[in-house]
Amino acid sequence: MPATAASGDPPEWTQPRAPLHLLGPITYVGTRGLGAYLIRTSAGAILVDATMAENVPAIERNIRSLGVKLSDVKYILVSHAHFDHVGGLERMRRDTGARVLAGRGDVAALRAGTPPGETNYGVVRFAPVAQVSPVDDGQRVTLGGVTLRAVATPGHTPGCTSWVMQVTDKGRPLQVVFAGSITVAGNTLVGNRRYPSIVRDYRATFDRVERLRADVVLPMHPESADVFERARTGRLVAPGLLRATARESRIAFERTLRAEEKPRR
Repeated sequence: MPATAASGDPPEWTQPRAPLHLLGPITYVGTRGLGAYLIRTSAGAILVDATMAENVPAIERNIRSLGVKLSDVKYILVSHAHFDHVGGLERMRRDTGARVLAGRGDVAALRAGTPPGETNYGVVRFAPVAQVSPVDDGQRVTLGGVTLRAVATPGHTPGCTSWVMQVTDKGRPLQVVFAGSITVAGNTLVGNRRYPSIVRDYRATFDRVERLRADVVLPMHPESADVFERARTGRLVAPGLLRATARESRIAFERTLRAEEKPRR
């Protein structure tokens, strides 16, 4: 069955909010707690993530309020295959006719409607995505003169992907990173039979993200980069933010790993 919000989910995940222009062609169109970003180009629009099934009507209203028809959305780029980010993906795909692109390691999960890997909160399924195309690390997606590059950041899921683009804001060239999740967030780290390389992947991703240049960080959970407050106060440009986040996430990951390993010793 397609996933819906459970009683334990943060209420902000399904609370609508008005669109918020961030910089260049990028506008936030998600809810208060789950990120969805619309990138407008001369040849249509690109949507990054669709969030939960309950949120699709609100996100679609936000898109239309910007003068963008749903049929103008040509691509939907996926961060990772967990219900809070892809529960509404199939409906959004049908409503827009957009092509869905996701990291190769998550494609089978998206097609099946079953998240990859094992977690401590069980399996939360979502509506299977009928049509999804895989992308590999470094692959580029171009529409109307705007290009985004896929950066593989596995660990949170096997196909977790960050998307990178260049913008010019007030004459400044900036690199924007739509950051895939790098938290443990309930993932089983020891003995994960469905994702045996999870520990190695997390550590490689922490190394990579710490080296990734990011003038602006736009995550799929906006509070993790304080997106709304930074936008309000003109502090979206924060070159050290992604590196600091990766370091903090690495420390939390290693702590969780030690706690899981301890009972097995």
